[in-house]
Amino acid sequence: MDHLMPPNNVTEFILLGLTQNPHLQKILFLVFLFIFLFTVLANFLVVITISLSPTLSAPMYFFLTYLSLIDASYTSVTTPKMLIDLLCRRRTISLGSCVAQLFVEHLLGGSEILLLTVMAYDRYVAICKPLHYVTIMRLGLCRLLVVVAWMGGILHATVQILFMIHLPFCGPNVIDHFMCDLFPLLKLACRDTYWLGMVVAANSGAMCLLILSMLLVSYAVILNSLKSRGSEGRHKALSTCGSHFTVVVLFFVPCIFTYMRPVATYPVDKLVTVFFAILTPMLNPIIYTVRNTEVKSAMRSVLKRRRT
Repeated sequence: MDHLMPPNNVTEFILLGLTQNPHLQKILFLVFLFIFLFTVLANFLVVITISLSPTLSAPMYFFLTYLSLIDASYTSVTTPKMLIDLLCRRRTISLGSCVAQLFVEHLLGGSEILLLTVMAYDRYVAICKPLHYVTIMRLGLCRLLVVVAWMGGILHATVQILFMIHLPFCGPNVIDHFMCDLFPLLKLACRDTYWLGMVVAANSGAMCLLILSMLLVSYAVILNSLKSRGSEGRHKALSTCGSHFTVVVLFFVPCIFTYMRPVATYPVDKLVTVFFAILTPMLNPIIYTVRNTEVKSAMRSVLKRRRT
């Protein structure tokens, strides 16, 4: 991507990382290495389990497969570079690699936001229109919704990058972060980025806020419809919706905090990014499996099959 950049004096950025303390860096390396390996293995276990289990053929599990793939990919974009930097004295990233990382981050993040919206729609149809669920949520529609989620992520990331690749960087090249992100880069640009920051806030923060508001309304409708259900049906519906709502909050709230504001960076930004870029992909497979007896039973069957 280097040939897309405007003329400037900066060819690479220096990432300050999470901490400058050498002892703490070694501890964080071990902690995040464990989290990274667990996240990738847990998400791929979910994918393999759903793919090999005929009992997990419902649309909810079809979407969960792609959510797990996105989570495994998302953490693989940021964590390996951060792990390497925790062991290195000089932490640099080229301008082209920085833009590439930024593009993939927002492609996967945008796709996950839309996929979580699709999963909320699936739960709405399953609970509020149970008699028409099989007719509405056909396999063809499920595939189309996944494609729309991916295309939406590509569009979102492309819009962000089209603005970023034309920014000149000619001064300081130190980023107080462990990865490339929009606001730290905008602060280093050699021109006024106020209005560009507003576009970023609209494309990322406002989009998250709008979709979260829509999801909250849909959950209010779902909860209202459960009043007429029996206790067993209500408990099962609340269990699946509760898992999805937890994942939505874990992803959307940090996203809104990070991007729903003018161009500015704060020390807490790194912790918030760690939460939604590294910890949330680890928590998602746990949240969706711990309270789901069907997935847990299917996982046991898959693991027993591999032993024999």
